[in-house]
Amino acid sequence: MADRSYRSRSPTPADRLLDRGRQLGRRRRVPLPAGPRRRRRARHGQLLGRLHPQHSRLITAGLGDGLAGWVVLSRDPYRLVEHWGTVHHLQTHPEFRGRGVGSALMRGLRNIARDELGLEQLHLAARGEEGLESFYSRLGWREVGRWPGALRLAPDDTRDEVLMLLDLL
Repeated sequence: MADRSYRSRSPTPADRLLDRGRQLGRRRRVPLPAGPRRRRRARHGQLLGRLHPQHSRLITAGLGDGLAGWVVLSRDPYRLVEHWGTVHHLQTHPEFRGRGVGSALMRGLRNIARDELGLEQLHLAARGEEGLESFYSRLGWREVGRWPGALRLAPDDTRDEVLMLLDLL
């Protein structure tokens, strides 16, 4: 059952998917990125190796024994920017897309950022031309800039990196 501190005022069914994996170490099961098994393990280790219990959170959404999605929140320990955090790797299992899992994860992340880490702002960079700007805008985020042509997905597929901000105060 979901931890009630993650729920919004009017919880959706996806809100009930949120797991209690608020802090590194409380979750034993973490999703492996796609790819050949050896590369998945290496990427998995790299992701976990970058998480720090005082500066990072791995937030997961589960359904039964399955993992529906996950997102990483990190903050910089340096004084000049310690008031804001960065969102990385919002991912949902394809089977659960369109059911509000990503939105529930982002609402849970927002609460954790504000209530547990005392953050005032969140930043993220999203891939352009994927409809992500409207997804994040519906959750209160606003576009603050773009890096034109920053992401090259293939030789003939270059996209903007969209910079977004969420005020938590």
